[in-house]
Amino acid sequence: MTEAVLETQGISKSFGALRASRNISLDLKPGEIHAIIGPNGAGKSTLIAQICGTLKPDAGTVKLLGRDVTHDPARVRAQAGLGRTFQISSLAMEDTVLQNAILGALGASGRPWRFFSDAVRDRDLRAAAEEALNRVGLEDQARSRTAELSHGQRRQLEVAVALTLKPKALVMDEPMAGMGSEGSKRLTGFLDNLRQEAPILLVEHDMDAVFALADRISVLVYGEVIATGTVDEIRSDKAVREAYLGEDA
Repeated sequence: MTEAVLETQGISKSFGALRASRNISLDLKPGEIHAIIGPNGAGKSTLIAQICGTLKPDAGTVKLLGRDVTHDPARVRAQAGLGRTFQISSLAMEDTVLQNAILGALGASGRPWRFFSDAVRDRDLRAAAEEALNRVGLEDQARSRTAELSHGQRRQLEVAVALTLKPKALVMDEPMAGMGSEGSKRLTGFLDNLRQEAPILLVEHDMDAVFALADRISVLVYGEVIATGTVDEIRSDKAVREAYLGEDA
């Protein structure tokens, strides 16, 4: 059996009487896109926060490349190869596109820098940033202020920042959000090719993208995984249709 790149075992999290995560176990295998879907309030963001290290679970473990990282902060997980894009943009809007990508490469390097201006002049960091921008098609926007980018281009930049980590696994939180059909189509094609380099745990509401990309889908409802399976299995699952997809899926 192929060893999982990323894995949760019995993840649970409560906020007072609210159980946001209930004994969640799932994994991400090499070359795979594993999608997590579910209605608003299902606990997807809470689960992602626990996987990426910004929220500590009450119980359960998170493993990256077979190593228990449950108690490691987000920075350590990122340096170990866990890349992330966010539902709400975390980019520095007043910086240039290239500077944002260099910030990602700087975090991945783990090297201390007193001044960001010194990092910008570092050839290795700049080369890593430029390579990532080229891969997502933003090389011509490198000197543009990030605030001037379109919504779709900002999404591309977030992916580029994640790629500077040379990730072993990617966690993507609604990368298609706010994108038009053409932008979603381009990003879908890019992610489809990216999976062999870094498998992707994909949280997404765009079901066309999910059905086009996912090798497996896990359905989260009220903090609990109610089904995991292939696209066809999830589409035909009665409980999933009742809880989320509807009869027209």
